[in-house]
Amino acid sequence: MYLLRAEEMQNLDRTAIKDLGIPGVVLMENAGLQVMKGILEVLGEVRGKTVTIFAGKGNNGGDGFVVARHLLNAGAEVKVMLFADLVDIAGDAKVNLNILQSMGYKVYPIINPNSLNIVKLAMVYSDLIVDAIFGTGFKGAVSGHVGNVIEIINSSGKPVVSVDIPSGLEANTGAVHGPCIKANRTITFAYAKLGLLIGHGPEYAGELTVADISIPPDLIRSMGINRFLITSSLVREIMPVRKPDGHKGTYGRILVVGGSDGMSGAAAMAATAALKAGAGLVTLAVPASLHDLMEVKLTEIMTKPLPETEETGISRDALPYVRGILERMDVLAVGPGMSTGESTFEFVRQLVAGLEKPAVIDADGLNALAGNVDVLKSSGVSPVLTPHPGEMARLMGIKTEEVQNNRVETASEAAKNWNAVVVLKGHRTVVADPGGAIYINPTGNPGMASGGTGDVLTGIIAGLLGQRLSPLEAAVAGVYFHGLSGDLAAAQKGMISLVAGDLLDYLPQATRDFC
Repeated sequence: MYLLRAEEMQNLDRTAIKDLGIPGVVLMENAGLQVMKGILEVLGEVRGKTVTIFAGKGNNGGDGFVVARHLLNAGAEVKVMLFADLVDIAGDAKVNLNILQSMGYKVYPIINPNSLNIVKLAMVYSDLIVDAIFGTGFKGAVSGHVGNVIEIINSSGKPVVSVDIPSGLEANTGAVHGPCIKANRTITFAYAKLGLLIGHGPEYAGELTVADISIPPDLIRSMGINRFLITSSLVREIMPVRKPDGHKGTYGRILVVGGSDGMSGAAAMAATAALKAGAGLVTLAVPASLHDLMEVKLTEIMTKPLPETEETGISRDALPYVRGILERMDVLAVGPGMSTGESTFEFVRQLVAGLEKPAVIDADGLNALAGNVDVLKSSGVSPVLTPHPGEMARLMGIKTEEVQNNRVETASEAAKNWNAVVVLKGHRTVVADPGGAIYINPTGNPGMASGGTGDVLTGIIAGLLGQRLSPLEAAVAGVYFHGLSGDLAAAQKGMISLVAGDLLDYLPQATRDFC
């Protein structure tokens, strides 16, 4: 599913109107009908119910006028409160305002602070509120009278349906700089807007519905948009079908390198996740003193001991051993639980330089590259990097706040500069490709903010790479399965007690219907 910026959606609308001849008033009618459909899903029968619509003077308000007409026709009590003088309404919005007035319906301008009491009274008797104040072109902060009304709406306790985007939310960034409608449901038109999925968007949009308003899909394909929401259908297209004559080698030999004193669990979970994600054979290489423990702990996974440092980290002397093992492998995953010693870091940098096989680099594998990211440019492949915001900040030499405030742009820039697929973890994980494509993942929940969940993701992506998915495909499908496993676990166990091992338990259920 495409994710559009505000200006891209505006261009799409203009193209549909000017080049295809679809009248703007038709698009507005279709938008209003889709919002009406959403209202019916929330309220059920609307006859005898009271709905208050807050409309701005632009096309978003025009959509609200269409909604009002259909609600009136269905027998609802409707109050339309307009943040403008009637004479200020123009274009397609004016057409629909005129229809309402021709029906004998009165629209109530609320353009000064004295109308706040009218708003408060309307809230008392409303069964539902429709937010049609600002559209996708809004930027900045809502202030003054409109901001006060939004705060009254939010504190009313009544269900709110937003038209296209919650008023006060920026469509491109998901930023909120002042009062913003907190909707129970948002009906957005044609394609999802980027800001609904990132930043504060999910918090304010509530349940998101992407509604068809009759814009032909060929138009979007001609625009070169390369921003997408990861969906189950997309992942289903990515995942290969298992052949009847497949064998262990068909599904990939994975080498996981990691572990250190006190962090052996990270490496073990990454290896287990690779196997449960469908890899044929998985080998875990750990510091020698941890080898016997891993032999006992892991049944289906082969293990290899490596030369270690005095601190029980992997030594730089392990490099020839690992290179020798890797010759017989298809995929490398390096970093989980590895520790931060200089000898270990030198091992990682030399291993990554000139790498010719698909790889996932995570955790201390990434920390080893901080200040030395250029070694990635000597790699013969595009590795998958899976940093959390703090690791990304260290790699880029910026503050974590800068990463979080510009997640999409940061991931995209890093992917291009490092010739890597970058998976910027966190709420709405961002997957960025060196070619410029961006994917946003909708699965996952706050219960996954627990130690070890990132190691599980590393293993899942490695396991998918072993099944001959491209680095981008493995990252896209991997983050989706990872989040879905967390969602399935949370549905059964709740979020508070969710741990990384639960993701391993629910991964088979998450992947069951995709191959």
